[in-house]
Amino acid sequence: MKKNIIALSFTLMFLPVFSYCADNKRDENIILPDTSLIDIPTSGIIDYYGFSFKSRFYSSGGVLTWLNFGVMERLNLGASFMVDNLVGSQTPVKMVQPQMQVKFRFYDGGIYLPSLALGYDGQGYYYDRDLKKYMEKEKGLYLAASKEILAPGLVAHGGLNVPDFDDNYLFSFLGLNYTLEDKVALMAEMDNMFHSDDPSRFNLGARFYITPSFSLDAALREIGKSDKFSNGWPRKSERILQLRYNTSF
Repeated sequence: MKKNIIALSFTLMFLPVFSYCADNKRDENIILPDTSLIDIPTSGIIDYYGFSFKSRFYSSGGVLTWLNFGVMERLNLGASFMVDNLVGSQTPVKMVQPQMQVKFRFYDGGIYLPSLALGYDGQGYYYDRDLKKYMEKEKGLYLAASKEILAPGLVAHGGLNVPDFDDNYLFSFLGLNYTLEDKVALMAEMDNMFHSDDPSRFNLGARFYITPSFSLDAALREIGKSDKFSNGWPRKSERILQLRYNTSF
């Protein structure tokens, strides 16, 4: 069973590399709206009949994979799963239970107002198997807003989220991305704002558009962190890589 999981994860991890080489459907040099930056969501959605695949390589050889589908005109449904210690020689290789994502874009924005989307994301980070919870909380229920500001290609994103309905804590997030000639986008975000119980995170990164359908992200998460989680795990800055591929059925 473990070998089957590893083989499946390996195949999904490199699916974008093989797929974008063979994809001749998208000839126009137009990149699709970003549905997320590094950790925070945007109001962007993939098109009806669209499909998005994203893999993240994180610390200690872990791989986090998302699958996202445009099931209706304004509605996206997706799922994600983590595999710890998949890359490298560390053991044991373990899969974390899959999580669900849903996003509904209910307003496309106007001259003065941003576009708006309501969603749910159950994917957190740093899963503790003993406590059976994520040390960095999932977004949970969120409202995301996005709008181009000040200059062409400069987009601001922000929103509110409730990760835990038992505590009813309200968090917020802010982000910016600036796209240069549809070739590279610079990203900055402040996540998990408002509560000292789960400190805010500052992330920086760049998104390189290899083709209109395939992009590569390089980012730094939790810049300046050097403390510990409540379970004693070290909390520090982390380097990540992400592969993203978009297509349609």
